[in-house]
Amino acid sequence: MLLVLTPGEALGLIKEKFHPLKRREQVSLAHAVGRVLAEDITASEYVPGFDRSTVDGYALRAEDCFGCSESIPALLSLSRSVAMGEDAGAPLETDCCVYVPTGAALPSGANAVAMVEYCEDFGDNTIGITKSVAPGENLIFKGDDVYPGKVVLPAGRMLSAKDIGSLAAMGKTNVSVITKPLVGIISTGDELVPADETPSEGQVRDINSLMLAALIEQFGGKAKLYGIVRDEEAILEEVLEKALGECDCALISGGSSVGTKDATGRIIERRGELLFHGIAMKPGKPTILGVSGGKPIFGLPGHPGAAWFVSQIFVRAAMDALFGRESRPLTLRAILTESVSANHGRAQYGGASLALRDGIWYATPIRSKSGLISSLCSADGFFCIPRDSEGCAAGDEIELILYNTYQEV
Repeated sequence: MLLVLTPGEALGLIKEKFHPLKRREQVSLAHAVGRVLAEDITASEYVPGFDRSTVDGYALRAEDCFGCSESIPALLSLSRSVAMGEDAGAPLETDCCVYVPTGAALPSGANAVAMVEYCEDFGDNTIGITKSVAPGENLIFKGDDVYPGKVVLPAGRMLSAKDIGSLAAMGKTNVSVITKPLVGIISTGDELVPADETPSEGQVRDINSLMLAALIEQFGGKAKLYGIVRDEEAILEEVLEKALGECDCALISGGSSVGTKDATGRIIERRGELLFHGIAMKPGKPTILGVSGGKPIFGLPGHPGAAWFVSQIFVRAAMDALFGRESRPLTLRAILTESVSANHGRAQYGGASLALRDGIWYATPIRSKSGLISSLCSADGFFCIPRDSEGCAAGDEIELILYNTYQEV
């Protein structure tokens, strides 16, 4: 009998049972994008390290030009010019200004920059300011971005290209990251043949191995394929034992339904703890999750479409737990173009393609069965119809979860 949890209960159990890996490694910034930080990044210096201008103009004391206008400009003495990469020099005196290009250092005493467009050079080292500026206008103060002791990037963050820029600005050339979880992938079924073989009557190519491996890579991990295992319990248990000895997580594709040859659940119980056998969702109800030595073991449906949805939601959550990160998918509100029925007592998931018309997003549901995979290629994301709903009507607004677009919480 299936011990069925709701999707929310299953996600809660994953978060409760699995914890971050303790393995760490140092990587250079050039190879750090997509990696997950193992520790907080705390600044040890100021960024920027000096007050700097954000415009081409004249550094001055804001109070020296209060109330000025085109008809009554403030007249300031030009002390000097500061070039890019050059020290700002002596402190600024009252009723004086210093020319600075964008990004140049400001002399101490200056608290604003007047844009060159609102200044007039009278040719005798006298600059007329025709528009007043407020203190702090058109400049960045020392440490505005980063200051010593500030946590700039927290542990558990998956580094993006913009994060790499921030780290470079702080002088970080190497970072400590969590070693990528290694996930063993096992396909089961007497009907399966490798993807590079031509199937005979009654046989099908093994889709799930390569699809799941690609998903694991997208989730930030590394995949190790253990090939196709026939429907023999002893052989499957032997391969799973090998995978658990070498990997941080195992995915068994197929063999999760209740049937005479479906041994995944029994094997997990012998090796550790069976957490659940069934999720109240369609497709993907016979999904299994167990744990052995702290390592997640998933029994995934053999149907590619079902394995896809289960992996997008639950395997992704397990990877987050192993990384010690929290993430959420990016979503988009869209108008459903066709009605979709649902009356199964289960949360129903389906793919949809997007189209933008007159500034409004429209989602067209992908009509498919769990055993089919090619229809996923035309989907931009997926949506869920709650278990207590009879479906969604054309014209309803839905929340579409976009594929491969996750952000840190």
